[in-house]
Amino acid sequence: MGARGNSGVILSQIFRGFFQGVDGHDTIDPTIMASAFNKGTEIAYKAVMRPVEGTILTVLREGAANSSVRLKTLSHPTILDYMNLFIEEATISLENTPNLLPVLKDVGVVDSGGAGLLVILEGMRSALLGNPIPLLAAKASSGHVQAGLENEEFGYCTEFIVRVAPEKLEDFSELALRESLSNLGDSIVVVQDEDIVKVHIHTLTPGDAMNLAQRHGEFVKIKIENMQEQHAALMDDDSHGHTSNHIVEVKKVPYAIIAVAAGDGLAQAFKDLRVDAIISGGQTMNPSTEDFVAVIESLNAEHIIVLPNNSNIILAAQQAESILEDVSVHVIPTKTIPQGLSACLYFSPEVSIEENLMEMNSAIARVSSGAITYAIKDTTINGTEIKANDFMAIMEKEILISTPERIDALKYLLTSMVNENSEIITFIVGDGVDESEKEFILTFIKDELRIEVEVIEGGQPVYSYLIGVE
Repeated sequence: MGARGNSGVILSQIFRGFFQGVDGHDTIDPTIMASAFNKGTEIAYKAVMRPVEGTILTVLREGAANSSVRLKTLSHPTILDYMNLFIEEATISLENTPNLLPVLKDVGVVDSGGAGLLVILEGMRSALLGNPIPLLAAKASSGHVQAGLENEEFGYCTEFIVRVAPEKLEDFSELALRESLSNLGDSIVVVQDEDIVKVHIHTLTPGDAMNLAQRHGEFVKIKIENMQEQHAALMDDDSHGHTSNHIVEVKKVPYAIIAVAAGDGLAQAFKDLRVDAIISGGQTMNPSTEDFVAVIESLNAEHIIVLPNNSNIILAAQQAESILEDVSVHVIPTKTIPQGLSACLYFSPEVSIEENLMEMNSAIARVSSGAITYAIKDTTINGTEIKANDFMAIMEKEILISTPERIDALKYLLTSMVNENSEIITFIVGDGVDESEKEFILTFIKDELRIEVEVIEGGQPVYSYLIGVE
């Protein structure tokens, strides 16, 4: 449930396989433990449609397999002996990942997912040595949250009741929960009566609010209303003394759409295209499986369509789909924001789910995606020399050019993406772009490329511009 990004989802499957390997044993010896990690390898590989070598999967597989072979050569080995072998073999495998993935060799690094796995293994060994790693107090992050509602007509009126778990009741703080929720929205009410806690909040991200509360116990009741859609009804309720005690069931609708996006402008663009819920996230900000599950469960729809809009988020969304067996969830594998927007355009509430899935998947196949971002270090990738603070033009996953001037990178990207078959450009402007630069490039599109353009003030971080060409 806490998996974030592809490596996080794979890690969750490693632990799932490990559990299957030790299930039924009151105690385990080195042989059973080795078998459990090899079972983790098997389950993790099954979870990935097209496994890529040179990643966390390789580090796990080679570390587990080679340490199992070496274990057989030892007389009376201990669990600690096995962990030493496993970490030694996993380290060798990790150091070899650049030879399996050219992109790692280009930038002079090892695979980050494999490095993360090694840290976990070292933590396990430290515990065996009697030095467990202390758990740091987790603080709710507000970095990925869209807060600051301008008007109560927008966002979601979110109300739920949580029964605090007995073992957590003594430490539960009504004030602490209220302060954590303050990062997510306004109109916040938190009321505790013994082990029952009632929460009311107006927020753009109801799933984040529920994630905070679910840490303390289990939900008794949930109600979420789209305030933009139900503004008139809410105003009528308010005129009759509407309070957080008024909980009604939400009528089930045929469809609901969830999209992942970062930036208020992008969130609004998706909402304008019938998206019901936004999960804050994107490049460097991967929502967890739990984030998806919470939002999916908050929507009362016959069919829920999920748009991850980033290749590193698709697995977490698909894992949520597999967990929720009683909910009809459909993940459209959108890898970019332009693909997600195009998929929304081809959604129709009037046709069947099969027709919608066919049209939306066909739509994303017609989108060419590009982006402008900046480099954080000197490197060379696929023959392209890159300097720190250069601006990179990226088409799909290929770096086309790296240059000190952002406008030059953007012009090169647009010229590369547009051809005689292109009909429209979706031009998504990110955070920090000034008006004069935007106007200059729109004039360039009009005069030089002669193609229709739709401008979206996305406000997204990391990428100055996101481009979609269809």
